[in-house]
Amino acid sequence: MRITVISVGKLKEKYWKEALQEYSKRLSKYCKLDIVEVQDEKAPETMTKAEQQQVCYKEGQRILKMIKENAFVIALAINGKMLSSEQFAEQIQMDTVQGVSHMIFIIGGSLGLSKEVVQRANRAISFSAMTFPHQMMRVILLEQIYRAMRIIKKEPYHK
Repeated sequence: MRITVISVGKLKEKYWKEALQEYSKRLSKYCKLDIVEVQDEKAPETMTKAEQQQVCYKEGQRILKMIKENAFVIALAINGKMLSSEQFAEQIQMDTVQGVSHMIFIIGGSLGLSKEVVQRANRAISFSAMTFPHQMMRVILLEQIYRAMRIIKKEPYHK
């Protein structure tokens, strides 16, 4: 299994980098993991709706350039389907049984994902109705993928 995480922006704080490294190390037992950062679009604090859409569009175009045509894409979107950890694991397992060998998870920037990216996705999931910093979301995503792998392998995990 190969998993790629495409996210907008760079991790800046040392603690996020260390957490990402820890989960990357843990996941190496279960899959090949690639983390791809695309540049975030510089934007002023206050923007019109049209300016926000333009920022999302530009970031979305950078994301779409990183996706191969036949890739299986899962977008993290606030209006995506919410799953328990067990359901998330079951979904990953069903996808692999159906022949998916490479999953791409996409985390947008501070304004979310462009409609083009969401339309390209095979599935949209949400981890919460709350909004999280996209840097934190990377760590949460890797932790949940790690938890899913342990559930799939019927290994113990914290409930």
